[in-house]
Amino acid sequence: MGKGKWVTMKDVADLANVGTITVSRVLRTPEKVSEPKRQRVQNAIAELGYVPDNTAGALSSSKSRIFGAIVSTISDSVFASTLDGLSSTLRAAGYELLLTSTGYDSDVEEDALRALLARRPDGIVLTSTSHSAGVTKLIKSLSIPAVEIWQLPSAPLDIAVGFSNFQAAYDMARHLIDSGRKNIAFVGGDGPRDARGRRRREGYLAALNAAGMPPITWSNKEQGAVSGIETGAAFFESCLNINPHTDAVMCVSDMVAVGVLCEARRRNVEVPGDLAVAGFGGFEVSMPSGLDLTTIEVPGKDIGVASAKALLDPEAARAKKVIDLGYKLVQRGTT
Repeated sequence: MGKGKWVTMKDVADLANVGTITVSRVLRTPEKVSEPKRQRVQNAIAELGYVPDNTAGALSSSKSRIFGAIVSTISDSVFASTLDGLSSTLRAAGYELLLTSTGYDSDVEEDALRALLARRPDGIVLTSTSHSAGVTKLIKSLSIPAVEIWQLPSAPLDIAVGFSNFQAAYDMARHLIDSGRKNIAFVGGDGPRDARGRRRREGYLAALNAAGMPPITWSNKEQGAVSGIETGAAFFESCLNINPHTDAVMCVSDMVAVGVLCEARRRNVEVPGDLAVAGFGGFEVSMPSGLDLTTIEVPGKDIGVASAKALLDPEAARAKKVIDLGYKLVQRGTT
């Protein structure tokens, strides 16, 4: 259907060569529709990416004044500043934000997307750039702007706002290499659902490969479990078991780095003398008043503000397609 309008029940009826009442019955009481007609309607729904309008019957207008956001997680602060920038900018323009999370599960993302689309939002934000075929087809059929944020995909579905996780991790690995570290490990970034983490891991591997240095990594199953302080501490032990001469650890996030620092302290490993530790995210805990952690500062709030502006003026955003806000490597006491 392109980017012109919402797919309607009549569009489905026309494609299936039935009446709109038949489409309605397939959606509400499918047992009352013959199998051939029901199959034609279901095929048309799948082809067009039709989502029922749950706002039907309410007071109608050309806009819902609502945007939807689907984030990978709300269990930690990773997206907090982005959501703050997004919601405050939209509210100032007279819009509200509906929020749901997926737990990094692409199947949940599709269910969440359909639930949000049933409310007929004026635009959608997704923090994941790794989508199921169903999500991809839905987004491409939408009449509203869809903004993928944080990781910049190689081929945005509509509009992308964020930075390169690969390049940021590459630069951090180069920082550690240039500072004289010889045995650099990477913790995290190999989970099947964590696309951003995988890109960070790939940046690390590329930098070490370019320098002719062997990486220190371990199994996919164990790496996929990395999420926070406790697992960061546990996997520092794995680093030492694999290579007792490990003198630097790059972490997929600041919170994983906190766990590594805690375990290093318990083992009386001096940081940064014996071990350099680097995080990713630029969270408050990394500040000089906190752990003084070397990290990649992500412009979280700026990503939220720029995403809101893209939703409010999609044609201007589509002219750019990709809005790269960059990142900052901040060297502190842990390296």
